[in-house]
Amino acid sequence: MSAQKIKLLLVGVGLLIVFSWVVVTQGPLAPVKITVEKVQVGNLANSVFGIGTLRARHSYNLAPTITSRVKSVQVDQGDSVVAGQVLAEMDPVDLDDKLAGSQRVVEKTANAILVAEAQLSEAQSRLKTIAATATRYQELREGGFVSQEMFDAKQHERNAASSALAASSANLAIARDEHARAQSDKRGVGKVRAQTHLLSPINGVIAVRFVEPGSTLVGGQVAFQVIDPNNLWVETRIAQQQAGLVRVGQVAEVVLRSQPHAPLIGKVERIDMVSDAVTEERIVNVLLNSAQTSIGEYAEVTLKLAELNDTRSIPSAALKRVDKQDGVWVLQDGKVAFKPVKIGLATMDGRIQILDGLSDDDEVIVYSQQALRADLKVKVVPELVQR
Repeated sequence: MSAQKIKLLLVGVGLLIVFSWVVVTQGPLAPVKITVEKVQVGNLANSVFGIGTLRARHSYNLAPTITSRVKSVQVDQGDSVVAGQVLAEMDPVDLDDKLAGSQRVVEKTANAILVAEAQLSEAQSRLKTIAATATRYQELREGGFVSQEMFDAKQHERNAASSALAASSANLAIARDEHARAQSDKRGVGKVRAQTHLLSPINGVIAVRFVEPGSTLVGGQVAFQVIDPNNLWVETRIAQQQAGLVRVGQVAEVVLRSQPHAPLIGKVERIDMVSDAVTEERIVNVLLNSAQTSIGEYAEVTLKLAELNDTRSIPSAALKRVDKQDGVWVLQDGKVAFKPVKIGLATMDGRIQILDGLSDDDEVIVYSQQALRADLKVKVVPELVQR
């Protein structure tokens, strides 16, 4: 064999060796690179996260009760107001005339009461006089000094006076009822007239103003929204899986979108009884100690819960679902095996509680180059490098 052929043969053998090494270590026959982590036992920080919207705990929508035109507006959005302050006035149209007419009816019925009382007093006096005369005539009749006809005439006068007294009493009762009705009508018109003034129900701030002078509002159409700026909370949506851990009074950290670097401290004030069946979330209201921001602003809320002591945990990335079972791939004697597990809480720092299925000595596979299967050939590396 010539030297040239020997040289070519050696080059070929070298290439074959290199190719075989690449196939075995880097190609399809190479072991799958994985990272592993031993099950950790210790305290597990627990917290709940949710997204919410800043709301006023107490807000009031002010609207007229009648359809009318806006006569004047005294306040604007952002103005501070006090309870009872006039915010706007509606055009009363004919309410002032109706109120004056009601007043005249009240006065008329009051005079009718005076007339009925005078008539009643006269009827009482007349009956008293006639009754005394009738009694005297009865004595005279018994003595034979007057005729039966004269005695009967006096008895008739007494009966007539008694009927007149009853009629006067009835007229007085009617007059008083009419007066009471007139007063009720006047109060009703007065209340409607008072509704033309939109008054602030609290000491607060005008959050929204919907009206301008000259515009027409129908009954019930909102003109202003007044809020208490010192009593704000975040309506936070918490996943139902985590909502069961939330309790009234727990401390919360709130980060407003307008103040990302200045977290605020709040506390859970109320937990809604009804959950959203569509989004599978529950509303948790977090009261803020202070906030200088806009109503309706988005906020991120973190509720810090009590730590879980002496509990097993693994990285959340290690949890897989195989054949409708939650579990992890573990490395046992250099081989890959799947272990079903029972999980508990998931923390915000990327760890998950293991209630059952793993021992303290198990090593779970966190990341792998490709999907794993039982008895797959693997190689443990410190970290996977993305190419």
